[in-house]
Amino acid sequence: MKRFIKGNGCLGGILLLACYGKKTAASSISIGVYTHFGGNFKFRHSSLYNFIMAFIDYYKILGLEKSASTDDIKKAYRKLARKHHPDLNPNDKQAHVEFQQINEANEVLSDPEKRKKYDEYGENWKHADQFEAARQQQSTGPGDRGSFSSDEGDQYSDFFESLFGSRFDGGRGFSGGSGKKGKFRGSDYTTTIEKTLHEAYTTHQQTLQVHGKNVRITIPAGIQDGQVIKLSGYGSAGVNGGPNGDLYITFKVNEDPVFKRVDNDLYSTLVLDLFTAVLGGEITTATFDGKVKLKINAGTQNGAKIRLKGKGFPLYKQAGLFGDLIITVNVNIPTDLNEEQLNMFRQISKSYHKN
Repeated sequence: MKRFIKGNGCLGGILLLACYGKKTAASSISIGVYTHFGGNFKFRHSSLYNFIMAFIDYYKILGLEKSASTDDIKKAYRKLARKHHPDLNPNDKQAHVEFQQINEANEVLSDPEKRKKYDEYGENWKHADQFEAARQQQSTGPGDRGSFSSDEGDQYSDFFESLFGSRFDGGRGFSGGSGKKGKFRGSDYTTTIEKTLHEAYTTHQQTLQVHGKNVRITIPAGIQDGQVIKLSGYGSAGVNGGPNGDLYITFKVNEDPVFKRVDNDLYSTLVLDLFTAVLGGEITTATFDGKVKLKINAGTQNGAKIRLKGKGFPLYKQAGLFGDLIITVNVNIPTDLNEEQLNMFRQISKSYHKN
């Protein structure tokens, strides 16, 4: 049991006792009016307000122990979010509920500060700052804002009023009907969207389902792997008129079998026959947005790199600007030459070494 706020020890006082447990499913807050006689507090009237809050075990939701590392949390979240994602379960309401629970668990446990508060305060972790503020008010002296008496003219802390209201009925107990409620911001949601490299290459739209509603978003060309964008107000609803949380979308851009992306440049490999490498010539090669003719200089070496300006990846939100395509030449040495062809190479070799 924790004593947060106590009376000022004069004619009358208010004693607030708040019990909260890390493993219990309810938080009980009782409030009573006491009178002071000869240094002893005597009980006159009390009201008990039970705020029943189903305790949510975020560790259990992600299938983790409390000792789980940050990497453990990240891996578990990605695995479960992919399994229960609304896009993969469009008609499964239970999957949508579990997806929201998974996001909420990740939002708390992946943030060191939120996780610390959750581990200490359980379900009430979001109000940890208010608990701490109330705890500090206990040590303030008489006459300070943190001291309370039975007079209606006294000022009450925002934390106290958010739970009980703003006035007492003349020292005879609590009348909570007209008290103001504290406003709290809703929780943020997180989700992951996977894209192929070709999808990330062009600006396109995608429809998401948030709170049962379809939300169409525009994904700009050049989105990076691991990039996060925020949709303001698309998180969980606020409490008592507080603002909604936000939705954070993390993009996972999958690797391409042909082109490798590094920032805004693309890399590929060109297999070149020996004769073109020696004699030079013109070939047709693939780029990300189509084929182009490429001039090969005579004597091109194995491992040589050819840079094609502006044939790389588009720059994010910078229309018309692209990175480069860097092509690495892989000279293919023939292994199926006949005897006549081999003799020709022997003659060329003799002639070459004479010079």
